[in-house]
Amino acid sequence: MPRSIYVNGQYKPYHQAAVHVEDRGYQFGDAVYEVVASIHGHLADERGHLDRLERSLKELRIPMPVSREVLRVLMRECMRRNKLTNAGIYIQVSRGVARRDFKFPKANTKPALVIIAFPIDFDGHMRALAKNGISVKTLPDIRWTRRDIKTVLLLPQSMTKQIALDDNYDEAWMIDGDGYVTEGTSNNAWILNDKNELQTRPVSHEILNGITRTVISRICAENNIKLVEKAFTPAEAYKAKEAFVSSANTIATAVNNIDGHKIGNGKAGPITTKIYNEYRAYVEGLRGEQVHWGAGL
Repeated sequence: MPRSIYVNGQYKPYHQAAVHVEDRGYQFGDAVYEVVASIHGHLADERGHLDRLERSLKELRIPMPVSREVLRVLMRECMRRNKLTNAGIYIQVSRGVARRDFKFPKANTKPALVIIAFPIDFDGHMRALAKNGISVKTLPDIRWTRRDIKTVLLLPQSMTKQIALDDNYDEAWMIDGDGYVTEGTSNNAWILNDKNELQTRPVSHEILNGITRTVISRICAENNIKLVEKAFTPAEAYKAKEAFVSSANTIATAVNNIDGHKIGNGKAGPITTKIYNEYRAYVEGLRGEQVHWGAGL
């Protein structure tokens, strides 16, 4: 059965799915997106992702293309049509189709909605990756200044990650003008410092406040893990007892190497493992209700 993709009111086979040449997401990057993980059929942090989607759209003055209730139905139908339970669900909303012009089109321009469901091996490859870890290269942060909005303007992240890959690293952590880590190319960055505090950058326009990041904060509170929201330098990260990245797909994936400096024992440490296991239990419905997400600005 061909892979089925939702595009503006219709489910299309993969090879037929397309957007208009004058879609503003295509021409201007005038669009936002979310990725929701489905683990064993449980849509992880669906509530939080929809909270953030609505907020991103509001910041760009783009209306919701459909109601939250309808969007929830569409996501599940994409899963059903593609016969998936372990997957990522990509949602993209652009301002819609209009004659190419820098000014916003008329207010009645209909937003464009695309939903793609794709398989993710959470129980095999992704679990092993979380345990064994990834390597990270630090590079300058060259993005725009509204990183709190989850837009499709991802060329700086793509360029940065490719530099890391070309140098045989798995990921990049981006560094601001003052020499502090902001975040990864598609994830939030964490270290366990020498005081046994879990440390991550505070929420601001300089990072995207992750949905998984929000849940990890709650996990810390429930498990007596001291959390400090404070920016850290690469030098501080080199000396960390543990480090990891968090996102919808990676959950809490260990960082085993930063700029050639081995972190901890080179694999997921006890705090990273605890957070990963607690998050998986949370997704499966064993640890509390889904969180609401707030911009925190």
